[in-house]
Parts: sequence; structure tokens; C-alpha cells
Amino acid sequence: MSDPHPLDELLDLYRSDKATAMYDEVVTEREHALQAAELAEAAGAPAATVAAALLHDVGRLTIAWDSAEGAFVAADRAHDSVGERLLGRWFGPEVTAPVGMHVAAKRYLCATEPGYADRLSPVSVRSLEVQGGPMTADEVHAFEARPGWEAAVQLRRWDEQAKSTEPAAKAVDDYRPLLESLLRDG
Repeated sequence: MSDPHPLDELLDLYRSDKATAMYDEVVTEREHALQAAELAEAAGAPAATVAAALLHDVGRLTIAWDSAEGAFVAADRAHDSVGERLLGRWFGPEVTAPVGMHVAAKRYLCATEPGYADRLSPVSVRSLEVQGGPMTADEVHAFEARPGWEAAVQLRRWDEQAKSTEPAAKAVDDYRPLLESLLRDG
């Protein structure tokens, strides 16, 4: 029997019951992912950045949750790095780096863009506290030195916008060809 295609495992996460859990007050994890990808496409982002937008919260789908506050804190603090490591099995840094930095990008924008924090949703405000609050000046400089930081900042903007009650036009499987085109060899 042959091994399943690597994308089957990944896309199954977005078909799972966990993906129908509420991301925030108005949208599920799956809808949030699809809306972020659609925003990236509408902005003319490169394929790798569209993929990163779609997959940016995959770590949330792999971390065990329960209803306790401690679970929210632990999962939200780690979901970016968990997602980056998972996606690194199949994709290069043009996809994984923005995923791994999208939490830091929120902290960056709160530190560098006046008024950004005021536009965050209540869930994002709560998670910002868990994630360390706005960056310090030293953290800002270190963040700007990392490859892929600009894509992570743009991804973060779509992340915050992708909370509409209107359903996304595309399904997860509609992104399979794009994801296949980005798979690493071997």
C-alpha cells in the first residue's frame, strides 16, 4: 500500500471537527483560514504567501485543547512555532517563515504602527497579552533582521481582517493545486 499524499494529512486538518471550532466570536478556524487566503489572493500576493495565509493557524489544529484558560494560553503562545515546524515537513521557508512569525508580527505592528492595537478584535487583544505584548525597540530591530518579516507583517494584517461572518468563496480543496506547486522535493 502506498503512502498517502502529504497534502492529505494537512488538508484533513481543515476538514476536521476541530476546524469547525470557533476561532473568535464570529468565525470558525476553517473560515478564518479561507478568508485570510482570499485576502492574500485579492492583494496579488505570491503563491507562497497565499499558502502561508491559508495555513497560518494550522498549529491550532494540532495542539490539544480543552476549555480551560490554561489551554488557551498554552495553545495560543505556541501555535505559530508548532505550525512552522509542521509545515516545514513539506514546504520551504517562503511558506513557513511567515507562519512562524505571524504572532511576532502582531507584536511588531502594535509597537510600530500607531493605532494598530486599537483595531484589534477582543480575541486578538487577549492573545496579545499572552504573547508578550508590543515588542520592545530591540525586539523590533531583531524582527526586521529576519528573512520573511515583511510577508509576516502582511499576513498579520490579513489575519486580523479574516473575521467576517460572510463565508469564503473557496473551499480548502480549491487550494490543493497551489499547495502542490509549493511542495518541496523529497
